[in-house]
Amino acid sequence: MSVVTVQLGQCGNQVGQEFFSVLCNDSNNAKDKLYKDCGHERFFREGPSQDLTARAILIDMEPKVICQTIAKAAKSGKWRYGDNAHFCQKRGSGNNWANGFSVHGPKHKEVVQDLVRKEVEQCDRLSGILTMMSLAGGTGSGMGTYITQCLRDMYPHTSILNHVTWPYNTGEVIVQNYNSVLTLSHLYQFSDAILVHENDTVHKICAQLMNIKHISFNDVNKVITHHLGSVLQPVYTASSSRYSRNPIGEFMSSLVNHPEYKLLSLQNIPQMSSTSLAYSVFNWPGLLKHLRQMLIANARMEEGIDWTVRAPSVSRSDRGRPTRELGFNRSLANLLILRGKDVASAEIGGFKDPALYVPWLPVESAFSSWSSAVPFNGYEKSATLVSNSQSLLGPLNSMVGKAWNMFASRAYIHQYMKFGISEEDFLDSFTVLEQVISSYSQL
Repeated sequence: MSVVTVQLGQCGNQVGQEFFSVLCNDSNNAKDKLYKDCGHERFFREGPSQDLTARAILIDMEPKVICQTIAKAAKSGKWRYGDNAHFCQKRGSGNNWANGFSVHGPKHKEVVQDLVRKEVEQCDRLSGILTMMSLAGGTGSGMGTYITQCLRDMYPHTSILNHVTWPYNTGEVIVQNYNSVLTLSHLYQFSDAILVHENDTVHKICAQLMNIKHISFNDVNKVITHHLGSVLQPVYTASSSRYSRNPIGEFMSSLVNHPEYKLLSLQNIPQMSSTSLAYSVFNWPGLLKHLRQMLIANARMEEGIDWTVRAPSVSRSDRGRPTRELGFNRSLANLLILRGKDVASAEIGGFKDPALYVPWLPVESAFSSWSSAVPFNGYEKSATLVSNSQSLLGPLNSMVGKAWNMFASRAYIHQYMKFGISEEDFLDSFTVLEQVISSYSQL
């Protein structure tokens, strides 16, 4: 089964291009032919001369990034984008969510839908749709949200996974918190799950783990797409003796077991520069011990983990609810993905501890584990944990608070109203996210 990717805006297209490069290189370097063939089938179409074409649609309101993205893919000589699988105009959305959602989206709805439909028709079976977009821009977030709504109408029974890039806390554009509030609140209605990467976190990984001195967006995108590839490349699920045939659908069923909880975060270990990797040796007990503590203490990387945070040691029937001050990160569901040498020997019992999860959901429903003996992207052993937990409460609270303070003073509201977004629309969005915050806080 195949996945169709929709790349939206500057961020979505740049991340998407790097994503397909990671997938292509990983599959081509695999010694396992079945793994290679399965990876290609998911994300690429193979032509008569065995050339690979990404199952992707590229959308932006300015042509520059799309032209660069298409050219970079073709230059690789390993894969390319479809000849007519893109759409752009000459003028962007000016970092205004309302312009992307209320103007560009409806205006270009039919042509975008037609592009997606043509790509879907070239899949033997459709596993799901993956969208890539920024949380805070104009085209990526605004039009991306509108397109997600259209995709839900077009494919009501198909899984839709939104991958969003969370902006730097220090601020990329002055209205980024408005755009983020409007994007998240709307995606919550149309998407099945929202997988988040925070720019601040990825930047720290580049600086502290990858030892990159002058960090570029390309460096950030490489880390993000390494994470995504570690999740979406072929694996065996616990219930199957062959590589998963429905990657997006099984991903959703493992992690999103309640419609009020759709926010997913991701942790990956190990992560280091290629020069350090050549001289490093890893074992499964050490990797999984660190990854479990990263989950408990809500640490995004293995450096600087707070080892004093502990899961509550009480029985499932009467355990109390830990406070946020304790730093414990409670989970609704976790998906552990192990890749590499001796993967069958990895002991994963620590992730089945009932104290990690909500009391109203059996551990058997809350925890899933997938694996592949094929090493991923140059790492002999690697582990990825995708978590539906309280981990995003902090940044979500901060973003909503900053947006509300601006809204209370009516700052920049007129820029949205001229494109049809009213104060009531803002209030509705705040209400949706306050409910999300409340739901996760009460886990």
